[in-house]
Amino acid sequence: MLPSIGIKTIDMRRFDVVVAGEINPDLILSGEVQPAFGQVETLVDSAELVIGSSSVIFACGAARLGLKVAFTGLCGDDYFGHFMLAEMQKRQVDTGNVRVVPGGATGLSVILNRGADRAILTHMGLIPDLKAEDVSDELLRQARHLHVASYFLQRAIQPGLPDLFQRAQRCGLSTSLDTNYDPSEQWLGFEALLPVTNVFLPNETEARSLARAATLEAAADKLAGMVATLAIKLGAAGALGVSDTRRVRLASLPVEVADTVGAGDSFDAGFIYGYLNGWAFENSMRLGVVCGALSTRKPGGTAAQATLEEAYRELS
Repeated sequence: MLPSIGIKTIDMRRFDVVVAGEINPDLILSGEVQPAFGQVETLVDSAELVIGSSSVIFACGAARLGLKVAFTGLCGDDYFGHFMLAEMQKRQVDTGNVRVVPGGATGLSVILNRGADRAILTHMGLIPDLKAEDVSDELLRQARHLHVASYFLQRAIQPGLPDLFQRAQRCGLSTSLDTNYDPSEQWLGFEALLPVTNVFLPNETEARSLARAATLEAAADKLAGMVATLAIKLGAAGALGVSDTRRVRLASLPVEVADTVGAGDSFDAGFIYGYLNGWAFENSMRLGVVCGALSTRKPGGTAAQATLEEAYRELS
């Protein structure tokens, strides 16, 4: 049986979730996006500047579901930075803990979108500069949960992240991590981090790479021995999750896909909503799958993110 849609937390903290993450918009080019050098001009079907960054898309998805979300990070005092702050604020994400860096450059990702596949070109800007010590205990004590994404892009936060997760847990928060892809393809640095991560949210490629495993099942077995709750995103194939001895494999929701940008982050938002509200593990997985699928109906990571009511109709 599904939990009541009206479930409310009795926790009186100001925020449900604090997100410590990167800030950058996405410029999405769709259509025939295979570039050709030699000064060849290629026409594309559409171009849109939208909310980007795994962390921000997650934050917007969680807020869309009704969670109270605070964001901490860095952006430049430039057009891209002000664009991102305004868009987060429109979606009820608290940006009071974002530091605007004078003279700093906000990052940008250019996404070459071709149906269900895409290539991403990223200008880092301030993306790698957030440090673990920038996240204060004062902020943590106002929240129930801490989420970190884009581990491999946020290079300055990496050394202090195990300590940050331990600080968060001492302040009474649970923690979640979505690594995203490692551009170096080295996949290092998790021996100390995963044991202090309550919820780990990789996709299949990330899970297999981190576990050095040839198969999805082998990766799930290894990673499940390192974290309390594991949810592996499988795109159009759904998701696989392991919590304690409970293993759940769910199919995706069939939808007409506009693009898949940010679908994994919307999955994360759905799963964490269920997790924080005490839903059964399988129901949290189901909400994640639904939120991920529904987010693909329009271009960009946030335009089609589901409300709880919209997601619930697909769960019933």
